[in-house]
Amino acid sequence: MAETPEETPETTTDATADTPETPETLVDEVASAAEVGRGDERSEAGDKLEAAAPSTPGTTRREKLEQRRAARQAQAGKRPPRTPEERDAARREERKRKAAQRSRYRARLKTKRAEHRAAQPAQEPDHAPEHGPGRAKVRTGLVVSDKADKTIVVRIDYQRRHKRYRKILRSSVTLHAHDERNDANAGDTVRVQECRPMSRTKRWRLVDVLERAK
Repeated sequence: MAETPEETPETTTDATADTPETPETLVDEVASAAEVGRGDERSEAGDKLEAAAPSTPGTTRREKLEQRRAARQAQAGKRPPRTPEERDAARREERKRKAAQRSRYRARLKTKRAEHRAAQPAQEPDHAPEHGPGRAKVRTGLVVSDKADKTIVVRIDYQRRHKRYRKILRSSVTLHAHDERNDANAGDTVRVQECRPMSRTKRWRLVDVLERAK
């Protein structure tokens, strides 16, 4: 009689309890957790936008999107869209504000300059009394004519060297000067000073006579 092999009882093991988790399983769990977190954030942001811009029944999808866009801009600190009239009014207000600021600055600057001039000691002008602002020119020349009344003709001699040829070039110019007392005579060496226009040709006046004609 053939012996039958003894039947050994099959032992079942729980694979999920004994085997450790594989890396693929961990990655899937982390990804699913991240998706859940992002979904929660989106839901919170959506709730905030809905609270800021509640959608009324009967509104279209475009109107809802515009309301949500306005709510996002308000949350981000941006100003809402304005009409051309509102922009023009805001621009005019800004111009008025800047103009007032400039006026105040110029007033302070004017006061400061006036105080500075008042603090400075009084100085004698370094130009002729009838001359305008700036330093008056002074020339020394020879009187060539004193025939006119209160007017003398003074010749001013100039010498300069040519830039290329280095030759001495001599030239002269005649000026009509005002002589109030007819003090200068022909041949005198005089000093004249620039002044205001006193006639069609007179722009100089006699300061003093340096040397009398012999």
